[in-house]
Amino acid sequence: MSGFVGGTFRSFEGFNYRVWAAGSFVSNVGTWMQRTAQDWLVLTGLTHHDATAVGLVMALQFGPSLLLLPWTGFAADHLDRRRLLIATQAAAGALALALAILTLAGIVRLWQVYGIALLLGCVTAFDAPARQTFVAELVGEGGLANAVALNSTSFNAARMVGPAIAGLLIAALGSGWVFLINAASFAAVLCSLGLLRVRHLHARPRAVRTRGSFAEGFAYVARRPDLRAILLMLFLIGTFGLNFPIFISTMSVTVFHGGAGEYGLLSSTMAVGTIAGALLAARRAPLDFRILLIGAGCFGIGMTLAALAPNDWLFGAALVIVGIAALTFTTATNSLVQLSTDPAMRGRVMAIRIGIALGGTPIGAPLVGWVANRFGPRWALGVGAVSGFAAALIAVHTLVQDRRGEDTRARTS
Repeated sequence: MSGFVGGTFRSFEGFNYRVWAAGSFVSNVGTWMQRTAQDWLVLTGLTHHDATAVGLVMALQFGPSLLLLPWTGFAADHLDRRRLLIATQAAAGALALALAILTLAGIVRLWQVYGIALLLGCVTAFDAPARQTFVAELVGEGGLANAVALNSTSFNAARMVGPAIAGLLIAALGSGWVFLINAASFAAVLCSLGLLRVRHLHARPRAVRTRGSFAEGFAYVARRPDLRAILLMLFLIGTFGLNFPIFISTMSVTVFHGGAGEYGLLSSTMAVGTIAGALLAARRAPLDFRILLIGAGCFGIGMTLAALAPNDWLFGAALVIVGIAALTFTTATNSLVQLSTDPAMRGRVMAIRIGIALGGTPIGAPLVGWVANRFGPRWALGVGAVSGFAAALIAVHTLVQDRRGEDTRARTS
């Protein structure tokens, strides 16, 4: 048992990572509370169960990650990441406060939610690559894979707690108080960034500022068949499969006829699986494409079971499988991309990864929302299942090509 704990949670041995993880967890709980309340507000308060509107909010919130790629990757590689994170987290807290004021005052409108979602998407576009690559400065290269997996564990532990709390608060007090609590939660991560022992951070080489430095990131990826395959798989699942606010909210409201409490509970149920997947990733040995194949294939199977679930209990059980598979897949892509990329290029390559993972949302979320409106939520889940199976086929193709390359090298040596 001690070996498991020591191996799984070894990143917590460092002061800086402990402080960062504590602040991030509090903020992540608030973030998941706001996401739940925002989707519920749009679906039931500002529209009449319009899944397309929820998809548009997601598109506005995640689309900037792709549109702002030339600047976000540059910022992550050239600026002080700790100071950049202080700025982005403060801005995100201010936007949450603005949404809280509008909602509590009773003057919130759908266009205002769209506007705040777009601004938050711009902030997140700069925050995400800096936050993910900042982990290496906290723990060093040797602890990177473990710290990435523990970050996912924290994020998804918050995903289990946040929606459940949000569901209770929405039913009792309304969405506005949830937004206000999220605004306050950003104080925790800002304090953690201020308390870090800067002299103990693992310094990494800053990229040299040259013209066309962003294009170097795309050129670097273009020369790497393994990175191209990972990013294509991520695009498929990120665009058509990771639209859980649409899947869960529409199934809860239109199929199972539940309220805010059931929606929050189902969102938390999936988080049980994501926590399990993240903990397994923290313990796992070095990664390869076989993990991506397993994660993508199981994601397709889990989404199929969710689409066919006859009641909310079996739907929740299928979401556990989906959660394990989704975290196995996304954590593996994160670690594989970071560990196989030159440190001086890491910020730009990670920005491309995040842009592809989230930037497909403007395409996938409205489309999945339209499918849910036109044909029903079960068919929308079917779209997600197909994305998982398609990504698994890409992994199979890559593994076959690698095996053929090894055989060719063995015959010629």
